[in-house]
Amino acid sequence: MTRRRRKADNPNHDRWLVSYADFITLLFAFFVVLYASSQADKSKMGKLAEAIEAGFQNLGVFDQVGRPGKTAGAAQDTDAIDLGRLAPSHRGSVEQRKDIRELRRALEAALAPEIRRNEVALHEGPDDLVVSLREVGFFDSGSARMKPDALSAFARVANILRDRQCELRVEGHTDDVPIHTARFVSNWELSTTRATEVVRLLIESYDFPAERLSAAGFAEYHPAAGNDSAEGRRMNRRIDVVILGNKTRPVVEGISTQRIEVPAIRADAETVTGPRRQQ
Repeated sequence: MTRRRRKADNPNHDRWLVSYADFITLLFAFFVVLYASSQADKSKMGKLAEAIEAGFQNLGVFDQVGRPGKTAGAAQDTDAIDLGRLAPSHRGSVEQRKDIRELRRALEAALAPEIRRNEVALHEGPDDLVVSLREVGFFDSGSARMKPDALSAFARVANILRDRQCELRVEGHTDDVPIHTARFVSNWELSTTRATEVVRLLIESYDFPAERLSAAGFAEYHPAAGNDSAEGRRMNRRIDVVILGNKTRPVVEGISTQRIEVPAIRADAETVTGPRRQQ
């Protein structure tokens, strides 16, 4: 008897569909990940960009008028944003920025003569405004006592800030030239004493609430410019009045500030016990 031959199986020409389906599934997952990555919190990214920009401005890398990388119409001005459409936290941030800008305009108008003479500079950060009172206009070299002829300009600043509900941090800064006097053995003492002198004036002469004030001395370790030129050292010798728009703003990392009641600082001139620095 002849054995029946098994009929050969027909080849399956559709097996490629399995690999194609796997490829399409992976491609779909890839584009889902890309889409999810593009939906990052734009408000947080904007705040991060402003913080980085403010840091470069404080170092003198960017100026305040012409900001690199921005052109007219490239970004919407926050003044034109519909506040009613924003979340409460973002709405507060926009209103805070508007308050800071209004305060800056008022200070620029009041201090116009000192700004033209490069005795005062203003720097706007993401949630604060810094008024830099440079030594050349406000202090004698190596002294923590404010010049009598600088009190008028300081009074203009104090009168504008007194009625505003914001906290102030007064920071003393120096250049890197060592100091050698009977009263100040290092730049730490000089920068801290200048800061507390300003705090004392605000409390005693302008009735500032002491709980809104703090003082810090940074010596030469937070320069506004390089110390390798006379102009850079001149910019570094300063008092920064930091106007905090946000009361919960953290203190600079690694620096502790303490609210204090400052005693009157003696007015007598310091006796030089070593080479007089140009501070």
